[in-house]
Amino acid sequence: MMRNRSFLLRLFLLIVPVIVISCGTKKQMVSGGSGISSTAGASDKEMARRQTVFLQRVIDNAAYSKNISAKMSFRILSGGTDFTISGQLRMRKDEVIRIQLTPMGLMEAFRLEFTKDHVLIVDRLNREYVKAGYQDVSFLKQNGLDFYTLQALFWNELFIPGEKRVVDSSLKTFEVQLKEGALCSEIGLPRDKMSYQWTAENATGLIRKVDISYSSNTHGTTHASCVYDAFKPLGSKKFPADITMNISTQATKKARNVSINMQLDRFETSADWTAETQLSGKYRQVDVQEVLNRLSQL
Repeated sequence: MMRNRSFLLRLFLLIVPVIVISCGTKKQMVSGGSGISSTAGASDKEMARRQTVFLQRVIDNAAYSKNISAKMSFRILSGGTDFTISGQLRMRKDEVIRIQLTPMGLMEAFRLEFTKDHVLIVDRLNREYVKAGYQDVSFLKQNGLDFYTLQALFWNELFIPGEKRVVDSSLKTFEVQLKEGALCSEIGLPRDKMSYQWTAENATGLIRKVDISYSSNTHGTTHASCVYDAFKPLGSKKFPADITMNISTQATKKARNVSINMQLDRFETSADWTAETQLSGKYRQVDVQEVLNRLSQL
C-alpha cells in the first residue's frame, strides 16, 4: 500500500475534505448569534446567569499545557477504504498540529502538519511533499481553512471562526439551550450558511461533540462532526483519548462519507521537540493544485 506515490495522494484526498470543509469562511463571519436564549420556568435574568455559568464551565475545561503529545492509533474509513496505522500526535498551542504515521511503529512514513501559515503533507517513503499556504490554493481559500478553528477541534474547545480564542466578552455570541435534568446541554453558533453546535455535559462542562453544517447553492450540503470520548487526566484537566471526525459532503462530484478516528495513549506535556519541520533537498514537491483537481473529479 505504501510502496508508491499513491499513498500520499490517497491519504491527501481522504483527509483534506474532512478538515477543510469543517471550517468556516470569512464571508460567513458577518452575522452573529442572537445571544443567550431563555426558556420558560425562570426569569430572563436568572436564566441568562445560569447559561453564562455553564458557558464559563465549558471554557474553563481547556487544557493548561502548551504542549500535548500522545501515541496514536489512526484509522480512516471512506467507501471501500478502511485501514489503521500507528502514529503520534504532537500539538503546540498556537503553533502547530502534527500527525505522524508510523506503520508497525518502525519508522515515520507520513506526516500531516498544520501551522498558522501553511499545511504540510510529507510522504517520507517516496520523499515527496505537499506544502501550501491557506490563501495560496483556491480550494483551501474558498472553504476558509482557519488554523485556530482547527486547533479548537483538536483541543476540545469552543471556538468562534476568525478569532484566536473565546473570551468572556464573546460569550453573548453563543446561543445556549440548557437541558436541566439531562446529561448534556447544547451551545449553538449560527454563521450565515454555516451552523455550529456543541454538546457539553451539564455536570462537568466537557464537550462531547461538535456538529458543523454548511449549505451552499453551488456546493450542496456538507455536515461534519467531531466526537470526543474516553477522557483521561492531563495535569489538572481532562483530555479526550478518543477523537472521531466524520464528514458527509456533496462538494465533490460524487457524494462521499469519510471518518477518521484517533485513539490516543501515553499523554505527555514535554516541550522537548521541534515545532517546525525541516526537509532536505532530497524531497520533491508535489503540485498541490494537481492533487486538488483530482479531488474535484471524485
